[in-house]
Amino acid sequence: MSEDFLPIRGYDHVEFYVGNAKQAAHFYDKTFGFTPIAKKGLETGSRDVASYVMRQGNVRFVLTSAYGPDHEVARHCALHGDGAKAIALEVGDVAGAIAETKKRGATVLKPANYRGAFAPGYTAIESQGAKPVGFASIDHIVTNVYIGEMDYWANWYATVMGFTNLAHFTDKDIGTEYSALMSKVMENGTGKCKFPINEPAEGKKKSQIEEYLDYYRGPGVQHIAIATGDIYATVEEMRSRDIDFLRIPDTYYEYMEGRVGDVGDNWDDLKRLGILIDKDDDGYLLQIFTAPVQDRPTLFYEVIQRHGSRGFGIGNFKALFVSIEEEQKLRGNL
Repeated sequence: MSEDFLPIRGYDHVEFYVGNAKQAAHFYDKTFGFTPIAKKGLETGSRDVASYVMRQGNVRFVLTSAYGPDHEVARHCALHGDGAKAIALEVGDVAGAIAETKKRGATVLKPANYRGAFAPGYTAIESQGAKPVGFASIDHIVTNVYIGEMDYWANWYATVMGFTNLAHFTDKDIGTEYSALMSKVMENGTGKCKFPINEPAEGKKKSQIEEYLDYYRGPGVQHIAIATGDIYATVEEMRSRDIDFLRIPDTYYEYMEGRVGDVGDNWDDLKRLGILIDKDDDGYLLQIFTAPVQDRPTLFYEVIQRHGSRGFGIGNFKALFVSIEEEQKLRGNL
């Protein structure tokens, strides 16, 4: 076990670099139900970037775009497309956390110490926003890395951040006839932050991880899992707003009903909404995955509701892989 020397209270926010922050803010407001709460831009004195802070429950997203082509944000978007750039973690002592992680090998780019609407240069926005869809908090954030890099980054989280290895999945656990992946789940001492790290495994054809790496042009955040207290209501609302989800074959529910048994949920509703279910020794969970939220087959979202389970739906990986591979076929990438 690594030493929990921070400790981390939870996720504070995720910052995305996007091509057009205003349009992205509108998308996350009207489709995902986030409310704009703060802004930075020309009118607040920012001459290089515009940023919108969006909030729903305890989830905060920051959407940032550049005013010119020579800015880091513009270069990032040209190479990677829209994607997650920074993951902010909340701690009780920022100075102490910086000192401890730096001592363990972290590179500190910019110390932070601010109280206000969000950060220096931001002003509060008075906006009602669209109706929330029921997002409560970030459950975990999944990253994809090149083959052979998973162990390096797992060790980095253990050494620099004090995380421990919660779970390890091999290509025998996660794979189909065509492709497979390996994954290590790193968790902080309080259990509030979890980072599964995926790398591709050898397969007959290009895996979903390789497709991501090709189109994102490197490692990055594959998906963000967001917890909800009522996944049925959340998915109903998201579907009413034309959010696309991965399609699950009907045979999945026949198999999983035998695997999971009666846990009190309605199998007809699960099938109608495309919600996945899995069970382990601690309980069960419900989850569903959106299609990518941009043209590149990169970033997508997971909605999850836990009923005791601390796992990640290992029983669903095969069905998820099959669904993603069907999408890959449509894109001509399998």
